[in-house]
Amino acid sequence: MTTLPPPAAGSGPEEVPPLPPPFAPPSETTVDTNNQRLDDGVNRCPMCGSTEIQLRPSAGLLICLYCRHEWAEARLDAKIETEGVESLTGTIVGSGATDIDTGVDTVVTMKCGGCGAEVVVNTAEQMGARCHWCRHTLTVNEQIPNGAVPDAVLPFTITHDQAVAKINEFAGKRRMFADRAFLAEFTPENVVGVYMPYMVIDANASADVGGVGEIETRRYTRGSGDDAETFYDADVYAVERHVDFAVDDLTIEGSAQRADMNTSVNTNNVINTILPFDTENAVQWNANYLNGFTSEKRDQDVDHTMPELEDQLLSIARSQVLGSLNSYDRGVRWERERLEVHGSRWLAMYLPVWLYSYYSERGGTAMVHYIAVNGRTGEVMGSVPVSKPRLLAAALTAGTFIEGIVLAILAAGR
Repeated sequence: MTTLPPPAAGSGPEEVPPLPPPFAPPSETTVDTNNQRLDDGVNRCPMCGSTEIQLRPSAGLLICLYCRHEWAEARLDAKIETEGVESLTGTIVGSGATDIDTGVDTVVTMKCGGCGAEVVVNTAEQMGARCHWCRHTLTVNEQIPNGAVPDAVLPFTITHDQAVAKINEFAGKRRMFADRAFLAEFTPENVVGVYMPYMVIDANASADVGGVGEIETRRYTRGSGDDAETFYDADVYAVERHVDFAVDDLTIEGSAQRADMNTSVNTNNVINTILPFDTENAVQWNANYLNGFTSEKRDQDVDHTMPELEDQLLSIARSQVLGSLNSYDRGVRWERERLEVHGSRWLAMYLPVWLYSYYSERGGTAMVHYIAVNGRTGEVMGSVPVSKPRLLAAALTAGTFIEGIVLAILAAGR
């Protein structure tokens, strides 16, 4: 095996200089994304002033239960400039994505704009409460530094009935090998709508990757029969690539618990398999979008999610250069890589997920299985507990069937 210079200008792998040190992160700028229309805490219908409001998922619109007026909050991109990702510089953070102040209580006291009474809202459990005097519905719309109020929300458009049907279909296709207890206890009507916290990120970046690639020059075999062994000769080249790229609406979990993909105890990693969401249609925050649904608070700051962002950006960079590596038929091994994030924009966003969970315990091992439905597209993925005896029986049956076919073919050939 010989070492040659690369097909393009460059040095051999042993002479390639190390890549420059990582790029220093630029300074941070905060953009106000508060919905000023709701600053008084009383979330009124813009037509009649009623606070009896809820989401109509089939249309993705808020509806007043008094006058039946329907509307949607303004899209987030009408509040902030979301174009020109390729020219982003610095770090821009929405006011709903700023660092969480752990000293801020989850219990918020609000003054009713209707009668002046004080109403307590526990943001760890809900984002609204009803005034016990005048019956106005008060909602937490002002961004407080505890991670409870994001920059935007993407409303449900898949209804509960549609989600139930999709989960039924998904589990039905896996009934043959499913655990019997799961089938007996399977009640998809218990599916719940959850707003999951995500960081949605735009990034303007560049990357350098370096390593070695091989081009095969000869392949030959030594020995015969069971002792035959294949060898090859290859030319080895130094490979260097630089790529500039922009990423729009990259989604990363805003909850540390959901970001912890511990497949030994749960299958919450299925939530990432129902991506992407049409985050460009997200609207300004209005707590009434959460009526009838549950939600989780964001507990990850920009600094916490930065390593995951860098990892994903490097993966994107490597995929960007794949088209230029076709001549290296023995493949390329990357040994050095460097990423520069020239600019990024971070927004905290609630994304809609229909979720069915099932707790199983077998042999002293507990596992929580999830089936998730994208609340916008209807994409479904999940985990169904498997009956090992039924799976083994099916494998043995298939093996016997295949063996019978092979024997029949051999007999026919005699």
